[in-house]
Amino acid sequence: MEEPFALIDRLRRAAALVEQARDGEEGKGKGAPPRLARAQLHEVHALSQESAASGAGFAIGCVLAGAARPTLWLRTEAAERQGGRLHGPGLIAMGLDPAELVVVVVADDAALLRAAADGARCPGLGSVIAEGWGAIRGLDLTASRRLMLAAEASGVMMILLRVGGQVVPSAAATRWSVAPAPSRALAADAPGAPAYDLELLRRRGGPAGARWRVEWNRDTQSFDPAPLSGPRLPLVADRAVAGTPPAPVRGAG
Repeated sequence: MEEPFALIDRLRRAAALVEQARDGEEGKGKGAPPRLARAQLHEVHALSQESAASGAGFAIGCVLAGAARPTLWLRTEAAERQGGRLHGPGLIAMGLDPAELVVVVVADDAALLRAAADGARCPGLGSVIAEGWGAIRGLDLTASRRLMLAAEASGVMMILLRVGGQVVPSAAATRWSVAPAPSRALAADAPGAPAYDLELLRRRGGPAGARWRVEWNRDTQSFDPAPLSGPRLPLVADRAVAGTPPAPVRGAG
């Protein structure tokens, strides 16, 4: 028969192993990530320029999943030069109707924040995506609070899409980090659905730190959990035309 102290020690070690396993699961998201709520400000961070297309793809996926259309997409001239024009066929492949998207290119960060605040106040819009590359000058707690209040009043989903910029304090309800994930190949080695590695960096009033690997499901307009393998897919950037002077206003189609 096992000695009492040996039994207690063995039970203690078993409990410690269970606790370690539980700790290892804390950083993993269960199921699909939460949908971005309307009438809120959200931040989507592509922490490197190589992740820019994935950040844009995730942002438009959130718009589609939340039925937050029509969409006003604001970009700075710097974003247009560095990232290339939005790739219309890629957006259509995700399920976006070009008639429900207006793209506006503005001169600089100050104009971006002004236009974003004006757009967020417009109840006729479903969403506003404001895209800036690097540090967005003038983006602070006051500016982000202004965007949040405008979104709350109008019901618009307000998304700040940031490429390569450092995370700074803001009034955003959620903050996401997005990177490309390998896509599953389809039959005959056809490229699979867009896939993303996500991390929830901030969630107002709730826990953060969870991670997901998801792929975009065009049929259901949602993100599905997906353990994936295969090549990475660029989605919504067209660098071939990056050197062409931008038009100030145009549709994505």
